[in-house]
Amino acid sequence: MIQTLHNEVVHAEAVRAEAIPRRVLVATDTGPASASAERAGVELAGRVEATLILLSVIDPSRLRLPGGLFHTRVDQVRTERESALARMVENARRRGVSAQFLIWEGDPGASVIEAAEAEGADVIVVGSHARGPVGRLLLGSVSSHVVDHGRRVVVVRPGQRLDDVWPIASPNRRASANGADRD
Repeated sequence: MIQTLHNEVVHAEAVRAEAIPRRVLVATDTGPASASAERAGVELAGRVEATLILLSVIDPSRLRLPGGLFHTRVDQVRTERESALARMVENARRRGVSAQFLIWEGDPGASVIEAAEAEGADVIVVGSHARGPVGRLLLGSVSSHVVDHGRRVVVVRPGQRLDDVWPIASPNRRASANGADRD
């Protein structure tokens, strides 16, 4: 009886430890639709004392005009993103959060999943444009792709806060975050 109770307590502690992320990856395009996800990711990492990884993916195919010429060069976008991400990292560090940023090139949805795996992220925080089903069908959706292919995903819509999407209040409280919410 005592051994069974001890095993249940050990199991409960293991589940609790697994529920608390140690590495939080926030996917951002550094635009307005990502702002709520960025804030939620920084707050989550601070709340659970996790490392924060800010990821921005540049999709070169979206920078081309129909004739194949670039309307914006990749290096210009990279410079803008580096500047914005460096400010985010600085802000997170001022709040006591260990943070870094990465910039990848490629398909945003697939790159977010690959980066999360490569960096050992326990949870992915992604923003949503809140386009709805028709907009997703016509334009595609990074957040939908990440939800469909990621292991543990939190989608944050514009105007939402961390407490709207992540029920964990402290490292001592068990929670689960599934990414059932989509654009």
